[in-house]
Amino acid sequence: MQYQFIKYLKEINTSTTSFVDEIATILDIGYDAAYRRINLKTNLTLEESVKLAKYYKISLNKLFEVGSKNTILVETSPIITNEEHLESYFSKSIENLIPLTKLKSASILYSAKDIPLFYTLKDSYITRYKIYVWLKLTNKEMTKNKVSFDDFIDTIPHSLLEKAYELGRTYNFINITEFWNDNTINGTLQQIIYFFESQLLSKDLALKICDDLEDIVNHVEKQTIRQSIINSENNASYNLYKSDLLTMSNIIMVKTSYKKAFFVPYTVLEYLKIEHQETCNTMDDFFSRQMSNSKLLVHSGEKDRVLFFNKMMQKINKLKELINVGTSRGFE
Repeated sequence: MQYQFIKYLKEINTSTTSFVDEIATILDIGYDAAYRRINLKTNLTLEESVKLAKYYKISLNKLFEVGSKNTILVETSPIITNEEHLESYFSKSIENLIPLTKLKSASILYSAKDIPLFYTLKDSYITRYKIYVWLKLTNKEMTKNKVSFDDFIDTIPHSLLEKAYELGRTYNFINITEFWNDNTINGTLQQIIYFFESQLLSKDLALKICDDLEDIVNHVEKQTIRQSIINSENNASYNLYKSDLLTMSNIIMVKTSYKKAFFVPYTVLEYLKIEHQETCNTMDDFFSRQMSNSKLLVHSGEKDRVLFFNKMMQKINKLKELINVGTSRGFE
């Protein structure tokens, strides 16, 4: 690894000073000490490697990749195990998104295995229910305790809800392209079924959540027709593709005119952030191919669009019927 790193530094070095003298100056060590490091007699420390990487403007990914083309570094998001962590997650997400709202070139591509997060972040029952589900899946105490949604709904901190609403509004200012299929809605439906059957979700609130889900589907359909984000003050664009060929993955890609990054979920809300540009370019190319193999619903004709959204509404209505008779058995 050190041999490859030193070799790479020699290749990109443009100084007229001798390479040994330059390394000695950068690391603030003697000529002999620098010579030993260049000739592999002494190992570079991590601190010294970082100093050299900064001086020669080599990314940490590049530093780690030297000698290996198939290895990159990723950044993990903070672990979420309680309400405070979830509120911090929302705050951090807002902080990351705000710079994008100021860039006309910024856009988000979303492979929607489940209904995208931002549609469920407004003053609604489904927002409160999603918070309940997330914490039931990440908080050990809530996992063990049989606290119902009906009991939980009045205990949600006001500050947590306000951060959720703020994050939902922030997405209104960014150009978004989404990929959905006939199963995108299923995850949320299954969550309603699970807690209703477990008697942790009352009939009344289950139906109200279904109503909110209908509102989301109607909202997405309106955006699809308009090709713009509803309530966007900067006319952010919106495009929805129906993808029948590939299974969605909840991968989110963020693009600007100067940088790309994408986020890969690995638990309920935690994700891996990847900024390695070659890998991002590969992912961007993959999304481009997915577009060519999908239907842009605004262009595919009214029949295809109506059938797509009606199918989701039929699923919701079927679940509501079953909830009304006191069971969700038989739902598909």
